[in-house]
Amino acid sequence: MKTKLYLSAIFACLFSFVTKGQVQAVEWSAILDGPTDGTATVTVTGNIGEGWHIYGFEMPSLGQEAGVPDPTSITFELPEGVSLDGDLIKTGNESMHFDDFMNLNLPWIVGQVSFTQKFKVEKGASGSITGAVSYMSCTESSCTPPARYEFDLSIGGPAVAVQNEVPAKEATAAPSQQQTTIQSAWWDPVEVTTDNGVQSYWAILLFGFLGGLVALMTPCVWPMIPMTVSFFLKKSKSRSRSIRDAVIYALSIIVIFLVLGIILTLIFGPGKLNEIATGAVFNLIFFALLVVFAISFFGAFEIALPAKWSNAIDAKAENTTGLLSIFFMAFTLVLVSFSCTGPIIGTLLVEAFSQSNLMGPLLGMGGFALGLALPFGFFAFFPSMLKELPRSGSWLNTVKVVLGFIELILSLKFLSVADLAYGWHILDREVFLSIWIILFILLGLYLLGKLRFSHDAPVEHTSVGRFFMAVASLSFAVYLVPGLWGAPLKAVSAFAPPLYTQDFNLYGGTFEEFDDYDKGMAYAAANNKPVLLDFSGYACVNCRKMEGAVFDTPTVRGIIERDYVMIKLMVDDKAQLPKPIVVEEEGKQIRLTTVGDKWAYLQRHKFGINSQPYYILLDNAGKPLSQPRVYDENVGDFVAWLEEGVEKYK
Repeated sequence: MKTKLYLSAIFACLFSFVTKGQVQAVEWSAILDGPTDGTATVTVTGNIGEGWHIYGFEMPSLGQEAGVPDPTSITFELPEGVSLDGDLIKTGNESMHFDDFMNLNLPWIVGQVSFTQKFKVEKGASGSITGAVSYMSCTESSCTPPARYEFDLSIGGPAVAVQNEVPAKEATAAPSQQQTTIQSAWWDPVEVTTDNGVQSYWAILLFGFLGGLVALMTPCVWPMIPMTVSFFLKKSKSRSRSIRDAVIYALSIIVIFLVLGIILTLIFGPGKLNEIATGAVFNLIFFALLVVFAISFFGAFEIALPAKWSNAIDAKAENTTGLLSIFFMAFTLVLVSFSCTGPIIGTLLVEAFSQSNLMGPLLGMGGFALGLALPFGFFAFFPSMLKELPRSGSWLNTVKVVLGFIELILSLKFLSVADLAYGWHILDREVFLSIWIILFILLGLYLLGKLRFSHDAPVEHTSVGRFFMAVASLSFAVYLVPGLWGAPLKAVSAFAPPLYTQDFNLYGGTFEEFDDYDKGMAYAAANNKPVLLDFSGYACVNCRKMEGAVFDTPTVRGIIERDYVMIKLMVDDKAQLPKPIVVEEEGKQIRLTTVGDKWAYLQRHKFGINSQPYYILLDNAGKPLSQPRVYDENVGDFVAWLEEGVEKYK
């Protein structure tokens, strides 16, 4: 069954109705008969408009997650000397209907509904019988927000009916049920200008380019080098022809990878990329892929695409002349190499997807393609030089095993993202670091020849290169050890889970922060402090870097603790809202079902941006005190920004 609406029908559909005039789906009236002979009767009647219905007096007990709306009901508040006399009489034309809007079989009331209640009135009693009818009115295709009709009927004077229909958000329900945040003044859009993630785009491009260079050393790509040599030796007629063919070959590789990035983006949609990148399924799949590839690189089994696929394309490249043959050769490289470059591309796309727009995947895939294409373009231009390159051997097997360790190490990042977003707590910081320490120690022992896998040849001596790599790996393992007791470990803050997930911490805890925007704003107003609003994410690598490099410094921490109320909102928090919200955005109804959905909408709606990290200083009316900041590890600039905000607030 779908996760249903209830409060969902609500703010997008009828936000404009609430602000521009309440929809009168039901006309209510209340009358008091009496008191005479010590009794009085209150009758509350609702005339339901044509085409409208309200929900019945009793609703199916399917649980909150099913999204079943509350039944139509009435409550009374009585003065001293007045008490109930008998049962409440409820009447209405009630019947069961399949509700397309709620996707449930529910009782509807159409036409008219009434409540009649008798009261005992002691002699001399005075005051008013007050009460409220709670209900939700709908048509076949839309609903109003849950609403209340309130009345106040005086016993000591003439009977008075008060027509006072109030949206349910003003009812005295628990804050989590009210969903008042969408209409709070703190949510009003503001005009801000900022560097919209330019640094992040450059980082994605650079990360992709380096990933392409690393892919060159994978065991799937390396055998393509002699194939490239033999292919272009046959075509080597003149210098100008060689240059042209090499350029076409490199451009073909770039185009193929770019098309792949575009297809992924179009399939998922730019607005959904961050949601996909932080979802459990996406991250668990890549976690499993990296683990499987690591096991393969350790020698348990071989992963290869079906031979007939690559052979068929390679044969096509050999038999086709001109530009088409070069394109087929490039396609062969992409296809054959993908079984090794897939994990690198997957890691790259997770960071690219976090940008939630088309540029991230395009720059990431473009950078990767450029890093892979440039060397192969060079190989195509100088085929005679490549005859002397070493063929596969024990050194390549060492590369495979080292890559296996690296993939195991990186795989934990994907598992950690899902663990944090869904609150599973299976990979808290100390568990994460313990596994990393073991893996880096084992990698160091492998490089020293103390650990061998089934397909490894004995290491008769340790080369200088292996020795220094082993020193680096073992030293890094030692560096991680203090993290088990709460050391910040700024070098790995982008990958390790946040410090607050660690149970045992000798280095001091994190400063207090709110995870709810409205509660934080209310606290700041009550305590006369400005707000540091931090839009972050569990999957946001740059957010973790900022926390380690900037927020954990004594100066920044001191200013925030002394002068600010900090609100950190995780835009990929997968915790379900008590009741979904529907908002209108760019002419479309958007359904917010998770806490992360709500905070991501706040960022888009109020500030017009959808990338993280994003920091902004606010006064107690929700207005910016200065221009926002994005990823920048310059502590001095951040301190100056915080101090400027305090001065402007004063």
